Amino acid sequence: MLYIKRDIEDEINKYLNAREILAVVGSRQCGKTTLVENIFESLKRKGKNISKVSFDSVKELNLFENDIDSFIEIYVKGCDFLFIDEIQYSKDSGKKLKYIYDNFNIKIFISGSSAAELAIQSLKHLVGRIFVFTLYPFSFKEFLRVRNQKLLPLYISGKYKKEVASELNKYLKEFMLYGGYPRVALAKNEEEKQTILKNIYNTYLLKEIREILALSGDYKLINLIKSLSLQIGGIINYNELSTITGYPYKELKNSLNILEKTFICSQIKTFHTNKRTELVKSPKIYFYDLGFRNISFDNFSSERADMGRMYENFIFSEFVKNDFLPKYWHTKSGAEIDFILEKSNKIIPIEVKSTLSKETLTKSFYAFVEKYKPKGGYIASLDFEGKKRINGCDIIFTPLLKLINHLKSEA
Repeated sequence: MLYIKRDIEDEINKYLNAREILAVVGSRQCGKTTLVENIFESLKRKGKNISKVSFDSVKELNLFENDIDSFIEIYVKGCDFLFIDEIQYSKDSGKKLKYIYDNFNIKIFISGSSAAELAIQSLKHLVGRIFVFTLYPFSFKEFLRVRNQKLLPLYISGKYKKEVASELNKYLKEFMLYGGYPRVALAKNEEEKQTILKNIYNTYLLKEIREILALSGDYKLINLIKSLSLQIGGIINYNELSTITGYPYKELKNSLNILEKTFICSQIKTFHTNKRTELVKSPKIYFYDLGFRNISFDNFSSERADMGRMYENFIFSEFVKNDFLPKYWHTKSGAEIDFILEKSNKIIPIEVKSTLSKETLTKSFYAFVEKYKPKGGYIASLDFEGKKRINGCDIIFTPLLKLINHLKSEA
């Protein structure tokens, strides 16, 4: 399959000569193995000796777990790099990786599809010995590398006008319907994209939920995923979700945590200057990939009532893939701001609108500016641009696809 460069690759390459183990985690089919193998191909060209195993293989897994000395003889000694894929299948990987790390001069890469399993089984034994990188499905920038390389420099610069914006928005619509899993982005037509997404969805339930996490009653989890997919951008109502799914409160919280740790959904906290208040407020829910979200209730219609919420989810996923940690603001009186970023000692309020034709602000935005006195903020919509200053706060009205560019340019 055609290799598409991932942005995180440059960051990983910085640590190739470091002693620490490098772990790449992320959802199934997001390209972890392909990413690491591409790095190894470049290392092979430099004459490095690479050893690769996958714990999808029962033989290799049993050797690692039951006869570590033989595993070391076959896969460790004489090698410069060791890559273990599907590390989550090993129930005792942490201690054994620590033993190899402490006793042999070899650079270790591991990858796994479940952050929860990796954290439980490995990280507690590898404190100070491991760097963890999270790989998500394509960001829009990476997606554009697949779909139209010629538009990529203009998108990155943010310096384009109406005609280019219109073309980019066509790709944005495709991206929001089918998401950024690499195999989906490379598919030739809509039918193939939907088939691949269905396979990713079913494999997640079969491999991640039933095998790795040993969850029975996964029909409840299916109902939970569907319920969450219909309320992206909404504040979680635990009582309502318990009624719909049949989960008692404690199990519901645990299942939400599982969806987060397996890179399906994310819960974002409220913004509040009192950090204790943030902890007790209900979070909002978003999906890491809109294609996965849409296959969960089989809706790929291009004309839809939930497009506004999909724009909001798109911005969330771009935040995460660009290392921004968003929160949201909500008051007892009902005032709400979609996203709050805390960056370089600045508080940045951000609203997402499906349509906008002039420099219009909500009462909520005025209320936030009055209370917190931010120096700047953003209103993101499909294509409207403008500026407005209120109470010492500079508001930029920006197209959705230029928002990340604006945020990265801030000091």
